Amino acid sequence: MGEIKHLCMVKFKEDAVVDDILQGMSKLVSEMDMVKSFEWGKDVSNQDMLTQGFTHVFSLAFASSEDLTSYMSHERHLEFAGTFMAAIDKVVVVDFPVVVAKPSPAA
Repeated sequence: MGEIKHLCMVKFKEDAVVDDILQGMSKLVSEMDMVKSFEWGKDVSNQDMLTQGFTHVFSLAFASSEDLTSYMSHERHLEFAGTFMAAIDKVVVVDFPVVVAKPSPAA
């Protein structure tokens, strides 16, 4: 099937220490060989009608669906997921095979 993306959009609780969550997530994925890449960002549009309150997005890439499954069931991910879920108000998660419609320009 090829590369798989794991996309997670969240709205953090008001009392969440977001910097701690971001550091924990970065540390987690840096230690997990099955994670091909990790990106995250914060919404800059502030258009609540469109974002429905979601403020942050996390994108992880995996070489295969097996690597995603390995990551999702790994004890370190499960441990961090408890901390992550306790800090969020809302979440949407989508896992999908990558279909390249326009490739990135060569560096």
